[in-house]
Amino acid sequence: MADTDYSITEIATGGAVLAAAIGFFLYASGSGGGAGGSSYDLQAHFRSAEGIGIGTEVRLGGVQIGTVTDMELNPETFLAETTISVADSIILPDDSAIAIASEGLLGGSFVEVIPGGSPFNMEAGGEFIDTQSSVSLITLLLRFFGGSGES
Repeated sequence: MADTDYSITEIATGGAVLAAAIGFFLYASGSGGGAGGSSYDLQAHFRSAEGIGIGTEVRLGGVQIGTVTDMELNPETFLAETTISVADSIILPDDSAIAIASEGLLGGSFVEVIPGGSPFNMEAGGEFIDTQSSVSLITLLLRFFGGSGES
């Protein structure tokens, strides 16, 4: 067997790779909950929740404030019942709206909160009354190119 003498350069490179891997792991494990502290849950019912799933970002003003934590279909109303977790530091008016938005033609979807103007705030377990479902790009294109057959 050969003698295993490692140079300082090899040891430093290995240490840097290990530090980068630990940094990526810590970043990935800490980025799931929005602001990184405690949070509270809110409910929203969408006609179509196409494009989002558990772990999807919830944003306000372009800044992540939470994530989607649960989704299931209500067999009676046929609505997608969605639970979102919002950072405790974010206090939303109780007339706020929520919408499924797209980052662009080829981008992913996210959930956008549009704050209202009510002096009263949503409490844990509260429900968004004004919800806007996702819009299918294919449906929009069919409406645009199909046009109306009327003259």
